[in-house]
Amino acid sequence: MPELKNTITNAEMIRSRRKTVALQIAEDGHLIVRAPMRCPNKEIIAFIEKSEKWIQTNTAKVQQRNRELERLEPFSEQDIRDMADKAIGIIPERVKFYAEKLGVTYGRITVRNQRTKWGSCTSKGNLNFNCLLMAAPPEVLDSVVVHELCHRLHMNHSKEFYSAIYRVFPEYDKWNKWLKDNGGLLIRRMTAPETG
Repeated sequence: MPELKNTITNAEMIRSRRKTVALQIAEDGHLIVRAPMRCPNKEIIAFIEKSEKWIQTNTAKVQQRNRELERLEPFSEQDIRDMADKAIGIIPERVKFYAEKLGVTYGRITVRNQRTKWGSCTSKGNLNFNCLLMAAPPEVLDSVVVHELCHRLHMNHSKEFYSAIYRVFPEYDKWNKWLKDNGGLLIRRMTAPETG
């Protein structure tokens, strides 16, 4: 178990007011441990040891994604501009389609080149979307559009919020997972300066 010992030694520990221990593999492959403030180290180490298979599997996934990234060309400024132009033509149509299904109104739609968010909805109903969504499957764009429009019904991530999502887009979890698994790769291919 020397590899696991090494993983534990190099793990990043984040203590907070959470109730349980959780593990995450960072993009560079190191382990992040999130633990309750008063949780004894012995308990945390036991949890990590019990999760050895999960750590190995998910570390391998991150390493594979990083290898894929090395083989991918970074997006040029022209690529980003082309995606933004394409997004301006496609996103408003998808927003209109799902807004009607949900029975909600919305304000201005803005397309941005961002490294942190895929979409956002302001309290006034203005919607922002990342142009990189054009490099993802169309269902991923729909999942983000529906997510943001459902904030017109619930400005939170409550059970009711997710019920509204599933009502009009039952496959939300599948495409949200795609974005979680692959979105980082798309963002890391950006070379153009961030806008917005």
